[in-house]
Amino acid sequence: MKMPSLFLPHGAPDLPLSGHPAAKFLQQLKRNIPNPKAIVIISAHWETFGVQITTAPELETIYDFGGFPSELYDLKYAAKTTPELIEKIKNLLGDANIQFSANNRRGLDHGAWVPLWLAFPDANIPIVQLSLDRRMNAEDLFKFGQVLGVLREQNILIIGSGASVHNLGNITPEGSPVADWAIAFNGWLEGVIENNEWQKLLKFSAVPHYKQAHPTPEHLLPLIVAAGAGLDEPTSKIHSSFSYGSIGMSAWMFGD
Repeated sequence: MKMPSLFLPHGAPDLPLSGHPAAKFLQQLKRNIPNPKAIVIISAHWETFGVQITTAPELETIYDFGGFPSELYDLKYAAKTTPELIEKIKNLLGDANIQFSANNRRGLDHGAWVPLWLAFPDANIPIVQLSLDRRMNAEDLFKFGQVLGVLREQNILIIGSGASVHNLGNITPEGSPVADWAIAFNGWLEGVIENNEWQKLLKFSAVPHYKQAHPTPEHLLPLIVAAGAGLDEPTSKIHSSFSYGSIGMSAWMFGD
């Protein structure tokens, strides 16, 4: 069975406790996709020079944040992987001449475990997280996604986890009106993705309001990978909302 590629929001770390519409969307995600054999996830919160692959048999829940309610630190996602999945990814990257290194100490950051905790709470699907390579530009990341897209034919789900808009310097109380610039950039994203205009997507940094929507690019880059993994197949927006006024929580499915 062929899996899609997804771009999912992870929001603030307390999303699992929030009752936010995006949390409810993630909790219902399994209704809209087949059950994957394995998951490969790329998060905004793991950037390295060179691609790294998690290879620990059990992936620790990383609390890479502070200042949240104590019950959030009690949440654990008991993620595991398999040697077969790791070997499959190593072979795929090697065949594509993509340099990588194994990391047997790294667990899952909140950009990875928060959406997985909500969408796949049983934690019974093998998972590998890949880092974002700081050396790759947008075109490189799109091609990286195209390489990963081959895994979809093997019933492996590709997930990019980030935010369609991410400006922590302009957050407002939950439920506040969303800034015009955030709506404008999010709308631009929706348009180019709906029309499969990938060259326009790769030039995101030239779009008006980009620097307000993303003072730094890391939360947008997993979207580029996920779009590449869609292999130019039909796309669909599967969720849209905002959190704290300046965090875009849109989600897309690439392929079906």
